[in-house]
Amino acid sequence: MIGYVTLGTNDLKRAAAFYDQLLAEIGATRQWEFERGIAWGTAKDKPSLAVMKPFDGNPATVGNGVMVGLMVDSRDAVDRIYHKALALGGTDEGAVGPRSEGFYVGYFRDLDGNKLDVFCVG
Repeated sequence: MIGYVTLGTNDLKRAAAFYDQLLAEIGATRQWEFERGIAWGTAKDKPSLAVMKPFDGNPATVGNGVMVGLMVDSRDAVDRIYHKALALGGTDEGAVGPRSEGFYVGYFRDLDGNKLDVFCVG
């Protein structure tokens, strides 16, 4: 159902460097690039994650309660991507581990303060 998710940034170059490296861990590459933003995905017909400077020209701010979940296929991938996000300058929002039966997750914020998680089920 979801086609794409967009996160705001005030520094597109910095955000691009963060997401190029982070999303490469799950096989995502740049699918679209334009003046205000970049979108990553695994294919043009699959859901994507984008970062953009806001259209209205005002500073990007973090949405309270907004979070993007990145689904992967193993606990090892959750661990690897969560730690990669922290190594790239992201901040911890909840260490990796089980949260409920069959749900393994780690929470972090990107360089602009947007909240994400990486998780697997099963």
